[in-house]
Amino acid sequence: MTGLAYDPEYAKVIEPFANSPRSAPPSTALEMRPGTDLFLSSFMPKFVPGGKVQQTIFTIKSYDGAELRLYRLATPEHIAASTPQPAVLATHGGGLAAGSAEVSLGMYAQDVLNGDRPVFAIGYRLAPEHPAPTAAEDAFAAFKYLSEHAKELNIDPARIAVKGESAGGTHAAAVALIARDREFSPAPAKLIMVYPMLDDRTNPPADSGFLKLASWSPHQNKLGWGAYIGEDNVGKPDANIPAYAVPARAKSLKGLPSTYIDIGSLDLFRDESLEFAQRLMREDVEVEFHLFPGVPHAFDLVAPGTKWQLRALEARTAALKSF
Repeated sequence: MTGLAYDPEYAKVIEPFANSPRSAPPSTALEMRPGTDLFLSSFMPKFVPGGKVQQTIFTIKSYDGAELRLYRLATPEHIAASTPQPAVLATHGGGLAAGSAEVSLGMYAQDVLNGDRPVFAIGYRLAPEHPAPTAAEDAFAAFKYLSEHAKELNIDPARIAVKGESAGGTHAAAVALIARDREFSPAPAKLIMVYPMLDDRTNPPADSGFLKLASWSPHQNKLGWGAYIGEDNVGKPDANIPAYAVPARAKSLKGLPSTYIDIGSLDLFRDESLEFAQRLMREDVEVEFHLFPGVPHAFDLVAPGTKWQLRALEARTAALKSF
């Protein structure tokens, strides 16, 4: 076979949606938010309170004094363990302008069980109401809180990973960069990024074959980044962008923790993820990189139970257990 096509299993899953009417593309990030939220709420696993995984909500303060919600998902065994547990700080996806920790709790509950460690999900503030670097600083405030309150939370401050999906990957990487530059110790033990959104300069040619199959478009990408870093800055190499807003713009990635990245071959973020992984390797950071063929952005949410989703789950679970 030559050329690009959806993986057959994935194609079969989305076949019922192939002829669905499409609405006009949004013109702003705020217009894009309802559709993104609807997608996430429709395809995210649902969190069911009262099961094996328990939820506790903490209120923390960010760098500017704003109060944020931090959700702990853990089993009773994690909470009562005789030794401090490794933990994960999770930063949700949503194109920088949508999504929430709450809608992602079902996925994080699965991470708790698969990785056998508590997950803390931060309800960071969204753009455009809160432009860069607010979300990055919110995420770092959560990491700092976990480290400083590790004893009462029964977690090991030297074994806290940061995990982010899509736009959450932006903020997860930002946490690692901030911790490095501010010499915060202990630094993140692991950086786990799932189809991360890392570079506002991504702008493939309009005739790129994979764009016909990509589920997240350059137009949506521009709206998301524009909301976060300013429309006039998107894609401009010399733009004055706040530090930690765009991880791919960091001058150096040296000193970041061991990093896991996975992405589909039909994802708009494919090339930027590969470049980020290559930069990490060139700067002596340990990297695990997976490229899954024939699937676009968020393939695991849309097509659970398919082979690439199962392989991704296996690889992510191993990453969760690796620190």
